[in-house]
Amino acid sequence: MQNDISKEFSLGGLLRFTFPTIIMMMFVATYIIADGIFVSRFVGTAALSAINIVYPLINVMLGVGIMLGTGGSAIIGRELGAGKEDLARRHFTLLTLFAIAMGLILSLLCFVFIEPLSIFLGADEALLPYCIDYGRIMMAFYSISVVQVLFQVFFVTAGKPKLGLILNVASGISNIVFDYVFIVLMDMGIKGAGWGTVTSFLIGGIPPLIYFMKPRSVLYFVKPEWNTQVLLHSMSNGVSELITNISSGVTTYLFNKVMMQMMGQDGVAAITIILYAKFLFASAYMGFSNGVAPVFSYQYGKRNHVQLKRLFKMSMGIILVSSAVISVLSFLLAEPTILVFTPRESSTFTLTLDGYKICAWNFLFCGVNIFASAFFTALSNGVLSALISSLRTFVCVSGCILFLPKYLDLLGVWLAIPVAEVLTIVVAIILFVGARKKYQYA
Repeated sequence: MQNDISKEFSLGGLLRFTFPTIIMMMFVATYIIADGIFVSRFVGTAALSAINIVYPLINVMLGVGIMLGTGGSAIIGRELGAGKEDLARRHFTLLTLFAIAMGLILSLLCFVFIEPLSIFLGADEALLPYCIDYGRIMMAFYSISVVQVLFQVFFVTAGKPKLGLILNVASGISNIVFDYVFIVLMDMGIKGAGWGTVTSFLIGGIPPLIYFMKPRSVLYFVKPEWNTQVLLHSMSNGVSELITNISSGVTTYLFNKVMMQMMGQDGVAAITIILYAKFLFASAYMGFSNGVAPVFSYQYGKRNHVQLKRLFKMSMGIILVSSAVISVLSFLLAEPTILVFTPRESSTFTLTLDGYKICAWNFLFCGVNIFASAFFTALSNGVLSALISSLRTFVCVSGCILFLPKYLDLLGVWLAIPVAEVLTIVVAIILFVGARKKYQYA
């Protein structure tokens, strides 16, 4: 059975192949963002702040799916490249079952302990009821989102990125529609936001399970083969993506804590809006990187160094050009983006706009860093991938959040993300240069 990732891509062909994954990731970003828009407009900034407080738990759940998806995809893509299709299918089935089990365990734990977890993450007496209402609904069904994220990656590995796109578009649109129905028409408040997102999970997560039950592509479910080494290798190889999501949760907690101390609820609402915008624009980089990663894994499995060099050169060119384009767009769309969440006359709008104009400089650098982490994951070098990811999303940004405000006050908060990206890109460039001979991609 022909697999699209085995093709020799031109620049246009690579863009067409990764385009569905880019759009797919941007629709994933709409799940949480849609909740934020409807909640901020129709429930209030306190509820918006509550969603951001629960967000670290959501990040962990997403991180598990992405870890198993990207880490496992590198293994399965390499096996497909080596002509071991039966083995790839057994490992694919094993990873799917393992992801479902992990999702169920985490969902149960977070559901039971949502109140103490919310307090630990910074909820005060005013925000705690919102956190509990939203968090319990989300955690009850979040195991489905783990599977959904897993299949986003495996659709690409199976050479069917367009199917993944269709499901995610349907899921994203349904989230917006049901948010409107539950929050605006039925006046369910923050609970409506939770049910709207859960509905989108079901639409995006159940159909792939049905699709892969029959041999419709190179990957489909077969009798699994238990292999502890494959599971451990998948987790260690994809751990950088888990680190990214956990770190994002930790840094969100730190941002919330600092902004609550400095500016109160308006400060938390402002940083929430900025992080939403960052997530949306950065999802384009993540989509391209996740889309091209299985192609790198396949060609690396074939030891096709000529194609590896071509792919690397084209990918870096795409990332650099898109970094410039996205940076310009982020500045041009600053006010319209913020106005989606809060009216111009509000104090939150002015505070958010001031911070956004500084934070948006990160888009010049984060594309290279995101690609670098995904690239080394695709080559099964989880150590380098985790190093880049941990620096970008945790070490550098956490250090900046904790220290810069002490000397620069509020400006230090806004500079934390751009400074962290600049520090990380220096390391990424050094690793690109240092590893090029080993993997022969440049």
